[in-house]
Amino acid sequence: MGPFGILWYNYPMNLSEELIWRGFYAETSIKDPAELDNRANKKFYWGADPSADSLTIGNLAAAMMCACFVRHGYQPYLLVGGATGQIGDPKDNGERDLKPLEEVEHNKACIGAQMKNIVRSDELVMVDNYEWFKDMNYLAFLREVGKAFSMTQLLDRQFVQARIGEGGSGISYAEFSYTLIQGYDFLHLYREYGIDLQLCGADQFGNCSSGIHLIKRLEGATADAWSTPLVIDPATGRKFGKSEGNAIWLAGRDNGSGNYTSVFDFYQFWINQPDTALEYLMKIYTLLEKPELEEILTKHAEHPEQRIAQKALAKGVTEVVHGKEAAKAVINLSERLFTEDLSSLTGEEIVEMGKYLAKGQMSDKLFDILVATGLASSKGEARKLAAAGAITVNGTKVTEDAVIDQIAIVKRGKNKFAVVM
Repeated sequence: MGPFGILWYNYPMNLSEELIWRGFYAETSIKDPAELDNRANKKFYWGADPSADSLTIGNLAAAMMCACFVRHGYQPYLLVGGATGQIGDPKDNGERDLKPLEEVEHNKACIGAQMKNIVRSDELVMVDNYEWFKDMNYLAFLREVGKAFSMTQLLDRQFVQARIGEGGSGISYAEFSYTLIQGYDFLHLYREYGIDLQLCGADQFGNCSSGIHLIKRLEGATADAWSTPLVIDPATGRKFGKSEGNAIWLAGRDNGSGNYTSVFDFYQFWINQPDTALEYLMKIYTLLEKPELEEILTKHAEHPEQRIAQKALAKGVTEVVHGKEAAKAVINLSERLFTEDLSSLTGEEIVEMGKYLAKGQMSDKLFDILVATGLASSKGEARKLAAAGAITVNGTKVTEDAVIDQIAIVKRGKNKFAVVM
């Protein structure tokens, strides 16, 4: 069942109609989207490099596109790039830092678990390109893959032009070769699993094209790529993602790197979206069908003060990522935090809230707690917030950097909370 009791696996739309309606449609090698509805081979893969131990809501948009294909009978393959993750997907503005191998392994495990939860398919197959690259002979790679591309073809890629053009930062040979490696991934998966469709974000379509080229050149076969637009943050105009400094992580707790967003903050992010972005975001990030979504938007337009659509969006996305139980709990938690006297909460109640809020360490000083929980970006900001009377501990304003030696709810301003345990 979907977030509003609908049978989300029995959509009345066919695949191509739903992809276009939800906005999962950017550059593609497929001439007519309707070809997807009756495609003989219903296998696809989507790739994620393990550059962090959590996906973001930018990745979530592509994952929701993958889930859409799964609902319409496609079998999903997730490529977690243990090999490509050691190089890094080239950016337009500079080299990525290389990750230690142990960190790459940790990130792979975390990302795989998140993707399985979102796609919700018993047939999801995880593959790792490190398995086929670890023993590959460099000369063999050059003979098979390198000879299949012209330098003109590679130099024409947008990210290469941005890096080597006037004012560019230059590019290493490793990152320049990234598109060949990703192209070989597609070729390998075609040979080993018969996969002839790659899904991706719009920024990856060029790399997908490398695989299409290799499969045609070396196998004499046809393969395709389908991309979805990058999601733009309505508040900032920037894309959702960790490289933009505005990451909302799918991890609800810290897996060791600090790359997480508490379930409460995750829910609050969506419920605070502006009216102008609601339809756009609901189509991408919820499982609502068209009739129900349109009904919600109609009711919202009649009573915008009730924030009906914001609540539907926040509930729907939180259910997808964290599950129905967590969504229900965080909705109830929000009601309590914004309506109850925080000084009346018991220690047991605060501990229960700690499942969904950012957590600080008891016996630490207040300013350290504010920074550790993300309520302040630095101790300097924490000091200013406290001096301005913006910080309360269990409902009482605190202006000094005191040690917090009890279980407590710390609040910044009107709507930012953390627990101390």
